[in-house]
Amino acid sequence: MIEILVTLFILSVGLLGVVYLQFVGSFTNSESLNRSQSVLVAQQMSERLRASATFSIRGDGLVVDNEYFDPDNYNFQTLTCSGSEQAYECFCKSRPSVIPNCNDNICSASDLAKFDAYELSCAAVITNPDVTISLDCEDNDLMDLQSCSVGSKHIVTLKWPVENWQNINRTLNAKCMVGETSPHDCVSVDVTL
Repeated sequence: MIEILVTLFILSVGLLGVVYLQFVGSFTNSESLNRSQSVLVAQQMSERLRASATFSIRGDGLVVDNEYFDPDNYNFQTLTCSGSEQAYECFCKSRPSVIPNCNDNICSASDLAKFDAYELSCAAVITNPDVTISLDCEDNDLMDLQSCSVGSKHIVTLKWPVENWQNINRTLNAKCMVGETSPHDCVSVDVTL
């Protein structure tokens, strides 16, 4: 009888270990999914920037329309939702009328920037409703009319909040914490046209 009890105890400790590994695995799988989806969206953004770039009036090189750098175009900032659904359910199941339809129509450069920002915002929140996307520029010529001059670095950033797990503090990337008070993780891609 004692041997059976010892065997059951050892078996139950082993099963607790397996349950713990399942929990850790699901937690890290969620983090991996967030990062993988964000990398795909960041790469897609860099490809759209290259595809929509035009030759600059000043200098030899390519620039994109200034609307790409308007933060209100991203993360559904100018859209409102009547329900309490997640952003994807509210805005991405059908295109809002204020977003230009550049799939079926010919769009101006600024309309294309708004359309791209909307589509990329939808792609970002499909798996993680808390992710935000931004496009910044380290402009190397502040004297011209372009938000991001020829040869400047475009910075695509997707960030999302993260939680510490089992009182183990994460090592946070300082780039991800700009403007944030709670822990955030991010993916950042630099693009020069």
